[in-house]
Amino acid sequence: MLMPKKVKYRKRQRGRMKGNAQKGSSIAFGTYGLKAMESGWITSRQIEATRIAITRHVKRGGKVWIRIFPDKPVTKKPAETRMGKGKGSPEYWVAVVKSGRIMFELDGVPFELAKEAMRLASHKLPIKTKFVHKES
Repeated sequence: MLMPKKVKYRKRQRGRMKGNAQKGSSIAFGTYGLKAMESGWITSRQIEATRIAITRHVKRGGKVWIRIFPDKPVTKKPAETRMGKGKGSPEYWVAVVKSGRIMFELDGVPFELAKEAMRLASHKLPIKTKFVHKES
């Protein structure tokens, strides 16, 4: 699973996901991409599940790029704990994704295979996505 090796602060505030993605909104490495159509948090487990779905469908052919990285810790208090006594401990890591962001890229496979792989991958994610390809 993806997670940072080291962070400056263990716990972070939740923040808000306003507006569209400024960077990472165009295909940079591959020919095909999976674009986020809405904002949300993508956990490291979801990223890994999506990566596996893509690579299995293309039978380990082509090349896959993951354009998002989970660098935000999400804390959780233990079950049946009373209010107060500080913030909970970090449980998992998320990547903050805004609408318009290219999350995954794929190259070296035919169009139909790439489209089906991205369709299967989109089912692993909690947000609406769109299959895009580079106009050449």
